[in-house]
Amino acid sequence: MVAGSDSPHLLAVSAAAVSARYRAVTAVLVWVLFLNLAVAIAKLALGYLIGAVSIVSDGLHSLTDSFSNVAALVGVRIARKPPDKDHPYGHRKFETLSAAAIAAFLLVVMIEVGRAAWQRFQHGGGPEVTAWSFGVMLATIAVNILVATYERRAGQRLSSEVLLADSMHTRSDVLVSITVILALFGARLGYPLLDPVAALVVVGFIGHAAWEITKSTTDVLGDRIAIPEDEVREVVMTVPRVMGCHEIRTRGSADFVFLDLHIWMAAETPLNEAHAISHEVKDRLMTRFPQIGDAIIHLEPPPRRGDPRA
Repeated sequence: MVAGSDSPHLLAVSAAAVSARYRAVTAVLVWVLFLNLAVAIAKLALGYLIGAVSIVSDGLHSLTDSFSNVAALVGVRIARKPPDKDHPYGHRKFETLSAAAIAAFLLVVMIEVGRAAWQRFQHGGGPEVTAWSFGVMLATIAVNILVATYERRAGQRLSSEVLLADSMHTRSDVLVSITVILALFGARLGYPLLDPVAALVVVGFIGHAAWEITKSTTDVLGDRIAIPEDEVREVVMTVPRVMGCHEIRTRGSADFVFLDLHIWMAAETPLNEAHAISHEVKDRLMTRFPQIGDAIIHLEPPPRRGDPRA
């Protein structure tokens, strides 16, 4: 006997709430996209103008923010679609896939930045540093701090993996830009090799951001446990007449979790009462864990002595 959703679709999460969430995520991404483009263009123009490989590398890093925003917008547009015949569990993982695309963009930038730094080491040369250079870099740092903070808070409020991943990417831009400014100071003092050295430091920052994003997305795509089993069992056992539970499994993203489990009730429990108890279990679980989008509950009698389930 199984108790689950009252329809084949995931009615536990209202369509209106889901639609509103995705509209909010899209609005954040569009706003951030324009700011990231402005920052990237400013860095690339400055870098090519004064011949600073570190600034060009930083500009390419920032440009991937814009590419990431576009990938995220595409992913979110697909993810907001309701469940259908071919996708009964919905399209939520497309948002996770778009977050994974951000990590892929970062890997491409790592290769490009490393190549540019190696060429500078081989051929020498250094940037022409002016006060204008520092002014532009400081301005882009201020914009990146604003974007990263805004996007992180929106990601936490909306439980959006793609916003949190992108804010992590943008936050790494701040650290990269600070490193570039230090390299500019060194070049101004007569140490031009600090320019390609800073570019290699940029590679390190990019690699760290790519690793963090990859780890968070693979947790979802690999169906890593979403809610600790003990916490689920604690809620289940508060329901009268439930004698135990096992086979507790959860998967999904931070804002949309699928749960299935087996609960034990006395074998003589009438079907209508067992059904009502299973819905009480489900209601308490979804109250305690509002991120649960759907729960499937299997009803069975308690194990007999010697049964491995005991």
